[in-house]
Amino acid sequence: MKLELDHIAVAGESLEEAVAHAEAAIGMPLLPGGEHPRYGTHNQLLGLGQGLYLEAIAIDPAAPPPQDARWFGLDDFSGPARLDKWICRVPDMSAALAALPMAGKPVDLERGRLQWVMSVPEDGRLPFDGMFPALIEWKSPVRAGAMLSASGTWLETLEVTHPEADKLEALLAPFLDAPLVSFVTGPKPGLRAELRTPQGQRRILQ
Repeated sequence: MKLELDHIAVAGESLEEAVAHAEAAIGMPLLPGGEHPRYGTHNQLLGLGQGLYLEAIAIDPAAPPPQDARWFGLDDFSGPARLDKWICRVPDMSAALAALPMAGKPVDLERGRLQWVMSVPEDGRLPFDGMFPALIEWKSPVRAGAMLSASGTWLETLEVTHPEADKLEALLAPFLDAPLVSFVTGPKPGLRAELRTPQGQRRILQ
């Protein structure tokens, strides 16, 4: 069982704020995404090369509220839009959750041609103040990152900061196969992504 980086997510109090933050940082427009009825959210996307992508996500005000907590801790999200989550794909969600039960419970989802299983904690909040990666197993033959058109933007590094970064890294190390990801001990949890774009080097911060 291994974890590979699948995508990174910019959250906002509204999708417009999340998209504006991502576009200002990267310097190019995001593509239309869609809705997630199961959790009452919607998104927009940008391919980052190597099958990776960036997702801007927020609560959909037009959707009925879900019966349980929204994923990515979005029920508690407030403040400026920011890089807020990282998501790793796994080949077998059952095996992944047996090894890392704190990731949550498996939830089956689909949209159009895409089918996947996501790990979602009961309260929607990922461990380590949200710095623990959400887990995804793609069931559709082609995953989302491989379906997105090339944008000319590439993720070069993703830095995960947390006061207990050493513990988080040790927990994930036996499984994590993501050379772009590094862990830094710091007073405030956060993510930093360094990207190479047609306009030069760019950075997205939490």
